[in-house]
Amino acid sequence: MSAILVLDNISKTFNPGTVDEKKALTGLSLEIKRGDFITIIGANGAGKSTLFNAISGVFLVDQGKILLGGEDITYTPEHIRSKQIGRLFQDPMRGSAPGMSIEENLALAAGKGGWFSTLSKIEKERFRYRIAMLGMGLENRMKMPVGLLSGGQRQALTLMMATFNPPKILLLDEHTAALDPKAAEKILSLTRSIVETEKITCMMITHNMQSAIDLGNRLFMMNAGNIIFEASGREKSSLTVDALIRKFSEAAGAALSTDRMLLNE
Repeated sequence: MSAILVLDNISKTFNPGTVDEKKALTGLSLEIKRGDFITIIGANGAGKSTLFNAISGVFLVDQGKILLGGEDITYTPEHIRSKQIGRLFQDPMRGSAPGMSIEENLALAAGKGGWFSTLSKIEKERFRYRIAMLGMGLENRMKMPVGLLSGGQRQALTLMMATFNPPKILLLDEHTAALDPKAAEKILSLTRSIVETEKITCMMITHNMQSAIDLGNRLFMMNAGNIIFEASGREKSSLTVDALIRKFSEAAGAALSTDRMLLNE
């Protein structure tokens, strides 16, 4: 299986040479194969979101290379990368336009424009069909402004928008953390279904260690800007939360004391 994403010895330091210097990524290398679903865990400040920002092009890395689909995108601007990289954030309010209707947001995601977009009857039915897959009844409210949706509904819509034209890779940055447990469970179920159905390569940051074990085929643990533990296949499926905590202590040489991770088993 060929690699869709390759990170070769990337590093990033913020505020270098000052008292606020922060080494966020330190010589990190990894290879993501087509169809991988990778879950990523680690304490706050481990470099998880910084890794996604590097892949997305929010900033340029200080050293190393980033290859997407065999193409060197190390110096490619963020807005160009976004055409091939889908991303969801913790905040459900990001990723969709609140003043636009559900239909207009989907038109935007499908490359058909946004406001005042002219859609054929077939296109409108296609949008309704895709939204009906969410199982939230939103297909009957296609003209409703997205800003009136609940957090869970809006995150579900954003997930659908990010995968309407399947990206080369989908980055999920704690995309259920701001939702209530029931909505979070629904979004995780939708995530699994869409990723498997569309065969999308996916990386998901989560503080829920049980979800990290249950979802996907590979698990990365990060600390101090690098990957300190990786599991896949049978090793991953046989992990427990307690075992992950021990793995962190062994690899990082410190106890995992992040309450948020321990409480979200």
